Amino acid sequence: MPRRILLTGGSSGIGFAAARLLLEQGHGLILPCRDAVTAEATVARLRAALGGDGPGRPAPALSAPVADLADLSSVERCADALLEHGEPIDTLVLNAGLQDSGAKEPRRSAQGYELTIAVNHLAHQALALRLLPLVEAGQAPRLVVTASEVHDPTTPGGRVGPPAGLGDLEGLRSGPSFEMVAGGVAFQADKAYKDSKLCNMLFARELERRLRQRGRPLPVMAWSPGLVIPRTSGGFFRSSRRHNELGQRLFALVARDLLRVTASPAQAGALLARLAIDAEAGAPGFRYCCNQVLGPGRLREALVEPSAEACDDALAERLWTISADLVGLPPLPL
Repeated sequence: MPRRILLTGGSSGIGFAAARLLLEQGHGLILPCRDAVTAEATVARLRAALGGDGPGRPAPALSAPVADLADLSSVERCADALLEHGEPIDTLVLNAGLQDSGAKEPRRSAQGYELTIAVNHLAHQALALRLLPLVEAGQAPRLVVTASEVHDPTTPGGRVGPPAGLGDLEGLRSGPSFEMVAGGVAFQADKAYKDSKLCNMLFARELERRLRQRGRPLPVMAWSPGLVIPRTSGGFFRSSRRHNELGQRLFALVARDLLRVTASPAQAGALLARLAIDAEAGAPGFRYCCNQVLGPGRLREALVEPSAEACDDALAERLWTISADLVGLPPLPL
């Protein structure tokens, strides 16, 4: 049966690949985009990829409202419009992500928060909390959160550069001026991204716990797409700006073409699409799925354990409460 799916990050990369597959399979999609130009272009590209509209070919059930994840007011306006419309959401996919690779200074969201945490974590918690009534009213509802193996310092990706670690959330607790979630740490763009993915893991686990304790258990799936490098670009992540492009292209050549330890956006998008709709992913509870590398050109989807810090229930609860306060919403009472 077709599902109604809201997917952030659907304008490019993994999200676009997943959106195309889901539309081909007859599912309805809501793809929030950062601005009207991106929204119009995304809809046009998807309709063109599906063969366009024509006689006997109905237009796909597709909408692309504006929701700039760097602006909580824009997120609120989008959520309010969806709530006013009132149509249930069967799957909520929190997939959009930002990495300011190589940036020396933090950039800021509209509310003044460090941009990586604002987009990857705070905006998604705000969107999920606002849209939860529509999700709970959905058909066999579930939530999917795109995280990353780099949240875990013991994984190959997590060992490169400064490790993820949130400390006691001192920076986040200090208010909008924070540079890093953990206090006493100078801004490091790569660590900010890893920390945001750790926040995604903690958020997903805490959301599932709170729903279960409220008597409304739902499936909440966090997943890692692995190292995704498109064939058409040397960059190995979507970045808000480009740094050391030559180094990124060299890395892509080695990882993708020589070692063959990467996934394509189409491969990762197919996994994301399955998590959004497959019955086997629909059992209540929290699960973490990782696209693991077995060898050159060999990937395997597997359920794995998150990092030790991602399993810290007390930290998850503190992060949830502080984040809810920063985005101006009640923390979903237990």
